[in-house]
Amino acid sequence: MGEIIKLPPPPGADMPLHRTIEERRSRRSYGSGGINLEQVSELLWASAGITSSRGFRAAPSAGATYPIDIYLLAENVEGLEPAIYRYIEESHALEPIKEGLFIEDLANAALRQSALKDASAVICLFGIYERTTRRYGERGKRYVHIEIGHIGQNIYLVAEALGLSTVAIGAFHDDRVSALFGVEGVPLYLMPVGPRRE
Repeated sequence: MGEIIKLPPPPGADMPLHRTIEERRSRRSYGSGGINLEQVSELLWASAGITSSRGFRAAPSAGATYPIDIYLLAENVEGLEPAIYRYIEESHALEPIKEGLFIEDLANAALRQSALKDASAVICLFGIYERTTRRYGERGKRYVHIEIGHIGQNIYLVAEALGLSTVAIGAFHDDRVSALFGVEGVPLYLMPVGPRRE
């Protein structure tokens, strides 16, 4: 669709881990304005960025099968055109999938939740169970769900450290979200992100 967008290196956050854990909350409302590309970079790197020369990622994965594909629905992100992007972990980059404004459609597919409708961007996690069940059989489905939790908590902690709002959303119509994105996998988790309301 478009050119691959290389993300800036994740800038890191200065908040101590203990304080970040202590202050982490589900935040469903936002302040004014959007978020920027550096914040997106940090959030995506923490979700599944490469953290070692062996290809290991920021969140643990059973047998390093990495069954979660991560997408960014960007609505109000400085430096990004409104679109759906796929996160490419190996090169810490974004691949445009579908141009346009889709946040209203996503919110409608998720019971019209304002936490989605008013967000600057949404990190969308799709599971491809076969990557893990090939190795672990039926039990692999449980491992996929465990991995979603690891990724979600990383996103929560980084959002807190960056002074952003986020909340994990699992209430949505799978078929409508899948139709909107038009990608492989099952939608499992939506994490809207926006500036913190003061």
